[in-house]
Amino acid sequence: MKSPLLSLPGAVPAEGVDEGVAAHYGDLFREQRALADGTGFVDLSHRGVVTVTGDDRLSWLHLLLTQHVSDLPTGQATEALILSANGHIEHALYLVDDGTSVWAHVEPGSQEALIAYLESMKFFYRVEVADRTADTAVVHLPAGSIAQAPASAVVRETPYGRDLFLPREELESFAAEAGPAAGILAHEALRVEQHRPRLGFETDHRTIPHELGWIGTAVHLQKGCYRGQETVARVQNLGKPPRRLVFLHLDGSEVHLPPNGAEIRIAGGGTSRSSEAESGGGSDGRKIGFVTTSVRHHELGPVALALIKRNVPVDARLMAEETAAAQETVVEP
Repeated sequence: MKSPLLSLPGAVPAEGVDEGVAAHYGDLFREQRALADGTGFVDLSHRGVVTVTGDDRLSWLHLLLTQHVSDLPTGQATEALILSANGHIEHALYLVDDGTSVWAHVEPGSQEALIAYLESMKFFYRVEVADRTADTAVVHLPAGSIAQAPASAVVRETPYGRDLFLPREELESFAAEAGPAAGILAHEALRVEQHRPRLGFETDHRTIPHELGWIGTAVHLQKGCYRGQETVARVQNLGKPPRRLVFLHLDGSEVHLPPNGAEIRIAGGGTSRSSEAESGGGSDGRKIGFVTTSVRHHELGPVALALIKRNVPVDARLMAEETAAAQETVVEP
């Protein structure tokens, strides 16, 4: 879905999975500061939107999701995952029930696979699943925003701000009143600062919820059975996840950020960056993780989220390719 807001002055299109909305509108740090101050909005109209209606919607979703939603109060936001049989993360849903329908936004382009799975699990439950991406745009208002949500919008309120499910034909008129617009890069920078994982960025084909700190926020440990629950319970009760999410402070003298997927190694014993880089970025060249999202933050400078082996010491000096990095714990080892 290509957003009409790409016609706003200064809009530079995003690339990759976020194609279809603006990366920024000409001033990345100004846009970040505006969001941090509770002003402006972010166009997330490229995200997939799925609804589930029917009398059994909450009890049915409760059987499929990692979150406890059977008694979800109207208007209360939550998030949930769908796991594989082995407990690996397949989908992340950001939910709210409006009293007649459950609304969820998901990663761009993932709604078709999600709907196919949900349809295969309907059986005799009184539910209807619909793809609302074509007629509904997601818009994010930051925490502290006093902008009014249109009466036609379904509102999902979280500690980080409000997500609006807005009729797509109202997107341009809403933008004219709620500005200034901030691009997806500003939104991502604040997400990284807040240590919040994103499906397809902080996850790969074998990621389990414990590695990313999704226990509690997206996974309820005292609910009934769901696909992949055995893995969640086993890790919770008997062991530790093999990897853990960390927040990285990157060397600010580097011009280029290490890209997503950049290998992370333990820094060598040399005292200079150059000697560490010449040694292959680690004392024995072993890869111990990878960068998942790297951004330039308006206050913190270059920072990143990364997934590393759990047993890496929390005070270990790291190298993200040729960039020195200091880690901050997100998920305890």
